[in-house]
Amino acid sequence: MRPYILAESNWKAIKEQEVELAILPWGATEAHNYHLPYGTDIYEAESIAAEAGRIAWEKGAKITVLPVIPFGVNTGQADIKFDINLNPSTQLAIVRDIVEVLNRQGIKKLLIVNSHGGNDFKPILRELGLRFPEMLLVSSNWFQLPDKHLYFDEKGDHADEMETSLILHLKPELVLPLEEAGEGKERKSKIQGIREGWAWSERQWSMVTEDTGIGNPKAATKDKGERFFKVVTEKMAELYLQLAEVNIKERYE
Repeated sequence: MRPYILAESNWKAIKEQEVELAILPWGATEAHNYHLPYGTDIYEAESIAAEAGRIAWEKGAKITVLPVIPFGVNTGQADIKFDINLNPSTQLAIVRDIVEVLNRQGIKKLLIVNSHGGNDFKPILRELGLRFPEMLLVSSNWFQLPDKHLYFDEKGDHADEMETSLILHLKPELVLPLEEAGEGKERKSKIQGIREGWAWSERQWSMVTEDTGIGNPKAATKDKGERFFKVVTEKMAELYLQLAEVNIKERYE
């Protein structure tokens, strides 16, 4: 039993355990090119949250990692088979119910460890922050933590070199040979503001990519994934520690 993982814990331990911070990993179920599993975002969220939890726990952080949420916002992938969509309003309802439980039980800090680019928890936490002003609600996107271009050669944001390397490290038995992967070519918008990033429209996945990937995964290796995983989890663990220790009413300098 890892005492910082709720799913592995029992009531005998939990009823006496002081918890300052609850961590909620959140993934998605969706196609990841031809070579990666549908559960890629789930495995990443669960593994990163747990390993960061181990590091922080061993440094004295009073934390609990909740079970991963396996579905995310996939509104732009409606025609991709088994890309399971949760609407943002559904996510709001799920987070609200979890926050209500934590607040009622005196656990006043929640961190969402997000592993899916389609999930956006900022508006959700803004709304719940008004309803639960005594709580500290935080979201993080682990894939934005370090500059991944220091670790990988090819740009991308879905089933790319970075994600493929991570899954080669975490779940190598689920990765097809890279010669079977598509090249992850992305069709860019014809609208200049969207291409430049200061305007936004949701990408319609089947129009943008033929293989559901964005970014060439061919240069991925297990060693790259292992190095990146270590960097990400160490940085995430530091966030756990700071959130667990901070006084909610005195959190600004």
